Amino acid sequence: MKDISTELCGIRLDNPVIPASGTFGYGYEFAEIYDINCLGTFSFKGTTGEPRFGNETPRIAECPSGMLNAVGLQNPGVDAVIDEELPKLAKVFNKKVMANVSGFSIDEYVRVCSRLDKAEQVGWLEVNISCPNVHGGGMSFGTDCEAAAEVVKAVKAVTTKPVIIKLSPNVTDIVSIAKACEAAGADAISLINTLMGMRIDLRTGKPILANTTGGYSGPAVFPVALRMVYQVAQAVSVPVVGMGGVSSAEDVLEMMMAGACAVEIGAANLTDPMAAKNIIDALPEAMEKYGINDLHDIIGTAWK
Repeated sequence: MKDISTELCGIRLDNPVIPASGTFGYGYEFAEIYDINCLGTFSFKGTTGEPRFGNETPRIAECPSGMLNAVGLQNPGVDAVIDEELPKLAKVFNKKVMANVSGFSIDEYVRVCSRLDKAEQVGWLEVNISCPNVHGGGMSFGTDCEAAAEVVKAVKAVTTKPVIIKLSPNVTDIVSIAKACEAAGADAISLINTLMGMRIDLRTGKPILANTTGGYSGPAVFPVALRMVYQVAQAVSVPVVGMGGVSSAEDVLEMMMAGACAVEIGAANLTDPMAAKNIIDALPEAMEKYGINDLHDIIGTAWK
């Protein structure tokens, strides 16, 4: 019998597979297709203080081996998530869920995290620091060590649950930012968020996305994500959650060998709604193929 369980910040997961924020909604839509309790957990749609309609359309552009998205954090706001979305989720998911939090100011991060921290269903707070700092000239919190640390300290001061900081890959030194977040009190690090990209419509000569640029995700980013997970996992002592182009059980094993204790599945959910379940089902066979009996044994083997 293969042991596909793992642990994230002291909470046991039946397996390491976690659908990523923005690709799994609030879960109950997927529960109409399969029993989502087979998942380790999932990270729900990025939540802000107030409702957001998101960016103008078009928001999606296809690319070879991936896609661009500029959805713009469309969500109903934290109050509606707590009052409406979580009660609906509770009817179909009996595990702790990961709450993904976005914000455009320190105050917004603090307010949203403190509200979600009190929700019984929430097991972890995954704080996305790729958002533009409206009080800091528009630069993303996650591109500067000091700004990233400031978010972590502020959120940790108002929460009791594990705080996972989600890092942007659009930086020159992701390791320094990860270390700054750990020093400020982060309980775990997740990476990578999407890479910035764009496409141009040859018929009009204009960008396809109304937002001009968007986040690139899909299989093509996997080697970049793997490299960053490998670097960060060696540099910090807190758990690392890997993501970026993961689309198979073998990709999950690679991410764990690079140092991840759990792995998020993103764009694959958008092309195949059964992707996460299929990866979980395929894990034991992939472990058998490579002589792995317990996933705990392979975490970080690429550098340990």
